[in-house]
Amino acid sequence: MRRCPALRSTGAVVCAALLLLTTGCSAEVSLDAPAVSGANGTACRRLVDALPARVADQPRVAVDAGSGYGAAWGDPAIELRCGVPRPAGLDRFAGCQNVNGVDWFIPESQQSGQPVDIVMTTVGRAQNVEVRIPSAYFPPANTMVDLAAALKKAIREVKPCV
Repeated sequence: MRRCPALRSTGAVVCAALLLLTTGCSAEVSLDAPAVSGANGTACRRLVDALPARVADQPRVAVDAGSGYGAAWGDPAIELRCGVPRPAGLDRFAGCQNVNGVDWFIPESQQSGQPVDIVMTTVGRAQNVEVRIPSAYFPPANTMVDLAAALKKAIREVKPCV
């Protein structure tokens, strides 16, 4: 009687290990999130902790946010940075979009109705939150909806968009 179960078992283990190595390791997304401290740091930490596991049907991925607070989902990554400065172009004449109780500013040049990369920033919150959405995840409303609950929970509204 011929038996080689050890050899077959070893081969299965090696194959499984190779599969894990090739699929289980992914590169960390590097974010240039601003360093924030005090109340801003507390709010941004609270936001990152409250963010969902999936955005625009994409899984959350590992990030290196430097000394700041951020998160990312998918590949190419949807990137979120907390505590960013007020965006250029956001003035009293700029329009904003309200989705599920969160106001967003999207520069006019990115509002073409066509799939383009979008950089949107919350409006009227104590801390500004920027989200970069690759064109692959157009339209941005899906991302806005998925982030709304965490933003409302963690970042205080100070003046709604009118």
